Amino acid sequence: MLKKLIALSLLFVFSVSAFALTKSEIEPEMRNKIDKVLIILKDSKIHKDSKAKEIINIMDSVFDYSLMAKLSIGRTWKELSSEQQDKFIKLFTEELKNSYVSKLDLYTDELVNILGTKEPKSNRVELQTVLVGKSDKYEINYKFYQASKDEDIWLIYDVELVGVSIIQTYRQQYAGYLKENSFDNLLELMKNKN
Repeated sequence: MLKKLIALSLLFVFSVSAFALTKSEIEPEMRNKIDKVLIILKDSKIHKDSKAKEIINIMDSVFDYSLMAKLSIGRTWKELSSEQQDKFIKLFTEELKNSYVSKLDLYTDELVNILGTKEPKSNRVELQTVLVGKSDKYEINYKFYQASKDEDIWLIYDVELVGVSIIQTYRQQYAGYLKENSFDNLLELMKNKN
């Protein structure tokens, strides 16, 4: 169920506008875009690959994939060469997108209720939502940070599902793998999965 929950939350996160959001736009734009994604997901006439492309085409600029990759690998990041960092960002981004595309079939008419935002810190905003299925409800928090100190630009750096961070989950997986293997082995594994 957790895999399905992760996939569905990513479906809705990946629907945000093609431009970075201002702080005041986070809630209304996410609400608008989630509604659009639900329409796409419910349309049985649209092929799975087309659905994925329609949603992915509008997601990239609101995500800070570089920061997400850096956070997911933890302290190892500082030990990597620039070339290794670039490869990891690319493969991590592909892994997130492929995970999302492979789970499109899991959508079964769930609804998303937006509860509002909270600000745990001055440069952080969490959009709180609830994924409502036929028998269960799941809290999903979309975590934004202010990407520029001088501008009102906010990007997603993590998603928290029922209290579990996607980035923390990746970090634990990568840390476990790196205890027994080299970073280049991890890159090769990620490349083969993508």
